[in-house]
Amino acid sequence: MRLLILVPDPAFSEPWAWAFHVEAEALREAGAEVIARPWTAPGDLEPFNCVLPLVAWGYHLRYPEWLGLLDRLEAEGVPVLNPVPLLRWNGDKAYLAELGAKGVPTVPTLAVDHLNEAALAAAFGTLGCEEVVVKPAVSGGGSHTFRLAQGEAAAVPTDVHGRRMMIQPYMRSIAERGEYSLILFGGELSHSVVKRPAPGDFRVQPHFGGQTEPCPPPPGALELARAALAVAPAEAAYARVDLIEGNDGALQVMELELIEPALFLHCAPEAKRRFAAAVLERV
Repeated sequence: MRLLILVPDPAFSEPWAWAFHVEAEALREAGAEVIARPWTAPGDLEPFNCVLPLVAWGYHLRYPEWLGLLDRLEAEGVPVLNPVPLLRWNGDKAYLAELGAKGVPTVPTLAVDHLNEAALAAAFGTLGCEEVVVKPAVSGGGSHTFRLAQGEAAAVPTDVHGRRMMIQPYMRSIAERGEYSLILFGGELSHSVVKRPAPGDFRVQPHFGGQTEPCPPPPGALELARAALAVAPAEAAYARVDLIEGNDGALQVMELELIEPALFLHCAPEAKRRFAAAVLERV
């Protein structure tokens, strides 16, 4: 069985090999042949039994090109995990509004087509908070994500001014307890981790100094993760559901990571085997 894992474009600057190697190793140990190619230049796909966009990091920086690749995969009938409809749905965080509309507890989110001072000022009143986080609707790795206090409402960061953005309340628990991630394979919980930001920061990604460690899922987290995944347009072979304790103390969905999530396979003894089994069974 030949599998193609999509990895970043050579110009992508963040370290990514740590995520690729453990996933490729798990699949190879289960008997698959694994090839890596940049998602920006995948080449001939006919020799592969399946394409996995597991490390297609940076797709958010070239989103029209990414959508073009999804169109190609669909048109050529290439087997893909996760399936293309799921990848397309998950690429734009507008899906958060769909989760909320269907009763899934989700971080309150305002979407603005053109972020400016007036929109930011109004958001504080609408969300009922003194601090917010603004992020692009198509984003990854914490890029172009800012924490802003109410007194800074007149100062929208220059590089996101006028852009389509999402505005969410800043969650105090991010610094106190961290962000939880549940990793599911074939709908079954494999393991969970907690991601904590560096002191003074709010971003949990490793390149911002964030730290990740195994933890048991908080009470109710698995039920919430499954409810969120049930809204998605297709079943996910692999999924990471990011949850946070809201300012009211209840768990809320922060994001669904169904395209190229770090799966933290090193954090659980059987995670590699479970990941490989979920993928190869579906291939």
